[in-house]
Amino acid sequence: QVQLVESGGGLVQPGGSLRLSCAASGFTVDYYAIGWFRQAPGKEREGVSCISSSDGSTNYADSVKGRFTISRDNAKNTVYLQMNSLKPEDTAVYFCNAVRLDFSGNYYPLGSWGQGTQVTVSS
Repeated sequence: QVQLVESGGGLVQPGGSLRLSCAASGFTVDYYAIGWFRQAPGKEREGVSCISSSDGSTNYADSVKGRFTISRDNAKNTVYLQMNSLKPEDTAVYFCNAVRLDFSGNYYPLGSWGQGTQVTVSS
C-alpha cells in the first residue's frame, strides 16, 4: 500500500524551529518528486517546497525561501522539511505528497492526501 505519513508538527513560538517528516511506505521516495503543502484555516492549500527525484533539486515558495529547507533521506525513505525562523503566518496543517513537476518548476500533487501535521506558531 502506497502511503505517506506526516509528523513533527507542534506549537512553537515565533522565531522557533520545527522539523517535519514525511515517511513513505509502499514506494521509495527517490523514485518520485515529493512536495510539501500547507493549508491555513479558511485558505486554499498551497505548495511550500518540493524536491525532485532526478537530481535532488529543490524549490520553495517565496514566503519560505531562506527559512525552510527540504531534504530527503533515502535510507530512511523519508523527506524532511526543516522550518526555521517560524512566523505566525506559517501556522497551518502541513501535508506531503508525491508530485509531478512541469518545466516551469510548478508541482502538482499525484496522490490522495493524508491527515497532515499541525504547525502552530504563536506566543
